[in-house]
Amino acid sequence: MYKILMMIPLAFKRVFLFFFLTLGLYFGGYAQVLQPGFDKAEFTEILAINSRFSESPEMAQYIPPPARSRLLYKSGEFGLVNHWQLWLMDERVAVICTRGSTREGESWLANLFAAQIPAKGVLHIEKDFEFDYTLAAHPRAAVHAGYVFSSAFLLRDVLPKIDSCYQAGVKDFILSGHSQGGGITYIMSAYLLQMQKAGKLPADMRIKVYTSASPKPGNLYFAYDYEHSVGEGWSQHVVNTEDWVPQSPFTVQTIADLPDVNPVPALRFTLKKQSFFKRLFFNSLYKKMTNPSQKAVDRYQKYLGKFTGKQIKKYYPDFVIPDFVNSNEYVRTGKQVVLYPDSGYFEKFDYSKDKTKIMLHHSTVVYYYLLKHTYGK
Repeated sequence: MYKILMMIPLAFKRVFLFFFLTLGLYFGGYAQVLQPGFDKAEFTEILAINSRFSESPEMAQYIPPPARSRLLYKSGEFGLVNHWQLWLMDERVAVICTRGSTREGESWLANLFAAQIPAKGVLHIEKDFEFDYTLAAHPRAAVHAGYVFSSAFLLRDVLPKIDSCYQAGVKDFILSGHSQGGGITYIMSAYLLQMQKAGKLPADMRIKVYTSASPKPGNLYFAYDYEHSVGEGWSQHVVNTEDWVPQSPFTVQTIADLPDVNPVPALRFTLKKQSFFKRLFFNSLYKKMTNPSQKAVDRYQKYLGKFTGKQIKKYYPDFVIPDFVNSNEYVRTGKQVVLYPDSGYFEKFDYSKDKTKIMLHHSTVVYYYLLKHTYGK
């Protein structure tokens, strides 16, 4: 199918996609089929799709190919070597899969550009490309700058395909990604959910999210807003307890990350009533407790913000490095589906045999093994 699509002139691809989907839906029916909650069979199919373009052929062979889905569209590479694919599952559900990191250094810039920016703003990427985005309603929500940058390019390609699917009768959409693809998927799905709230996407369009091995996409206020917007059971984050990637980016919490109503202002007001020497002692203690975390945030902004932003400018000279939020508090987002390894897993995936395999517990192959052999026991 992909080879056929590539032979068709660009102007006719959307018409072809519409016709192809309509033909499939004629036989498959129009009823919405997605339900909230983690569905093991559903996720197994998603993992099989992701493995087709996230793993080498040598690794992908350990996961059976998708049994319920067929490829409709395969994007080129753009942004920071980003790529996505559109599949049709059960002739009724459009599956949007985003690829994770590749070996290219350019791809890793998306991960390393980890200073936080507001969840609502504008990224000036190129002279003719500004990404005006809203990812959350909460004014203090903040997100991973690199994943917003990558999402800008992906969404420009994804949105017309979503429209074509919907016009053809597809109203159920799954967004998914493994590793970096999962981090980007959070940003893309948040963008679509906010569009839907604003009436820019149909109200009856249903969105479900599956991420696996995903880094953390933003701060606690973003997580609050995202989970409220997506609804109970409509966003699943599958994690292997031995995988280090879901623990990244590193988080630093400061007093500034607390809500405005907290004990600190009252404590400082009380200290003002103390004697000079007590104030001196407690102020010194307060600085010793708070300064290290604030300095860590400053360093993150310096190296994972401005410095990395300058590296991105080598590829996009007109990119304007945004102002960063004075925070580096990162939290896990979405409903956690935890895969617990057993003794058989550690025998099969033995890190002691090769200490250089730092991604040993991270691949889709490992997640597939855990899903089939340990999950649900």
